[in-house]
Amino acid sequence: MSGPTLTHIDRTGAANMVDVSDKAATSRTAVAEGVVVMRPETLALIREGDAKKGDVIGTARLAGIMAAKRTHELIPLCHPLLITKVRLTCEPDDALPGLRLTAEVKVQGQTGVEMEALTAVSVACLTVYDMVKAADRGMRIEGIRLLSKEGGKSGAWAAGS
Repeated sequence: MSGPTLTHIDRTGAANMVDVSDKAATSRTAVAEGVVVMRPETLALIREGDAKKGDVIGTARLAGIMAAKRTHELIPLCHPLLITKVRLTCEPDDALPGLRLTAEVKVQGQTGVEMEALTAVSVACLTVYDMVKAADRGMRIEGIRLLSKEGGKSGAWAAGS
């Protein structure tokens, strides 16, 4: 019984970029999430807009969008994509306490955007940390994961299904 094949490894075991030239361009979407857990006082600083470096949520949103567009420069075997949409949300969550960040990335292309969504969330979480680390160096970035993807040969997938 053979298991799944790794598409970025050739017959000799060398890493290579997947050839997508024969694939049809289709609509593809990916959604990823991550959380930044912090002290309640730190979350209050963010909510009140009193962080010394400025608008934490707005800056994290922009950083995530920029990161999605540059994923191919960070992850060696990712294709450069003409992304058609990046939406990054950053919601305070008192139960953590912290911020829950979600990135949705879309493209009309020959390969998926899972890595772009994951990169967007990762960089947005790191940006939150950077902006309020002076107030709370004990913050934790957790739970970065793909929530769903649509499009392409493999179709739709959702976490937990």
